[in-house]
Amino acid sequence: MAAGLETLQGLLQSLGELKDLPLNRESLESLIYWRDVKKSGIVFGAGLITLLAISSFSVISVFAYLSLFALIGTVVFRIYKSVTQAVQKTNDGHPFKEYLELDLTLSQEKVQNIAGVAVAHINGFTAELRRLFLVEDLIDSIKFGGLLWVFTYIGAWFNGMTLVILAFVSLFTLPKVYENNKQSIDTYLDLVRSKLTEITDKIRVAIPLGKKPVAAAAESDKDK
Repeated sequence: MAAGLETLQGLLQSLGELKDLPLNRESLESLIYWRDVKKSGIVFGAGLITLLAISSFSVISVFAYLSLFALIGTVVFRIYKSVTQAVQKTNDGHPFKEYLELDLTLSQEKVQNIAGVAVAHINGFTAELRRLFLVEDLIDSIKFGGLLWVFTYIGAWFNGMTLVILAFVSLFTLPKVYENNKQSIDTYLDLVRSKLTEITDKIRVAIPLGKKPVAAAAESDKDK
């Protein structure tokens, strides 16, 4: 029993270290590139277990069970520390004091920054969808149609939750694989990119229905 409680204490201490990790690009890169194996392992393990549970049970059940287990763990740990302090006649105070004093409020500036970034991405996404669906550039719209066609097969093979799990696992694996094999992967990517550009250019020449060339547009403006 004592060993299990000590293990719980160690896990809580590890989770406590995450509170010092600021929510910015550098901290996210540190997590997905496994700069600190312990922190990345905690986030990856907890996230994967939660997603797997949601895929098998309802969100309400998963939330209720996780919250119940967390509450049982904290209550048992609280009682254990209280008994230990009484036996050893120490006065260490509340075992979760640092978490109770932790400031969890969101500043107005941070909320405005998040909202600003979200609005910018939404506006860009909406403008891009309008450009593709209204065929501003025929080649880009055809490529978008091909992507949608591929998604129909992906949707037939996997459900939404499976795709979320695969995306989460890829987030914590592919960046590290790319970092360790950057040179060889970049070589193949450049080769594929050049081939795609070559094919796209040939299609644009064969089907000149995309954007008007700059020279043609200039002549058209002069004629007007």
